[in-house]
Amino acid sequence: MTISVQVFETIVREAGSIAMGYFKNLNNVGVIKKSPRDLVTDADVAVEEYLKQALNKAYPEYGFWGEEGGQADNQTNRWIVDPIDGTHSFAKGQYFWSISVALEIAGELVAGSVYAPALDDLYLAIKGQGATKNGKAISVSAETSLADSMVATGFACLRSYLVENNLKRFCRIAENTTGQRRFGSAAMDLCLVADGQVDAFWEQELNLYDVAAGALIAKEAGGTVTDFKGNDGVYPKQILVTNGKIFKELLALM
Repeated sequence: MTISVQVFETIVREAGSIAMGYFKNLNNVGVIKKSPRDLVTDADVAVEEYLKQALNKAYPEYGFWGEEGGQADNQTNRWIVDPIDGTHSFAKGQYFWSISVALEIAGELVAGSVYAPALDDLYLAIKGQGATKNGKAISVSAETSLADSMVATGFACLRSYLVENNLKRFCRIAENTTGQRRFGSAAMDLCLVADGQVDAFWEQELNLYDVAAGALIAKEAGGTVTDFKGNDGVYPKQILVTNGKIFKELLALM
């Protein structure tokens, strides 16, 4: 696998510019409901279409899987894209949303970038080369106590009306941590773990395009990425990402 970090970043930043064009003019952005609690906007579609064309032009050997358009071409080696992760936040004019792009080769995540255009924060990782934020190396926090930790989560399970949801788990964990955050973009949450801004993140009932890039970034920054039973790997339906130092304490509450 050989990709140019410069080309990769340029494509992701251009996608961010397209998204910001819509974000600055939200009154004229079309919004439809894919389901009673799941939105898609004109921006989602436009950003995904740009990424599909730009990535195919730069790297025609790889297939594409986007949240809105589905899978196309080679799915053994593919780009995995969430054009706007945090569409509800985007549609409300909030700043915490992101563009997530990952490259998967034969089932292994090898490159990933998460860009928050409204904040102008770009996270990037290449497998084995560490993780960066705006070009500077980042690493997970040094916090060793769950009681002193800040954690983040989300509630995709409620959006899907699932009986087995995150509420009881959240209550258990909230009682044992010093701070809890719910930002609304799983891709960004994973990057906040990578950057040491929060000490752990968990959620259930996500999709691979929500977490692929962020999971690689968190792992390259020194974090652990497992399911709720501690199995190493990216499991979107039950994902637990920590700084490694509070992993066992938090896993016990899963």
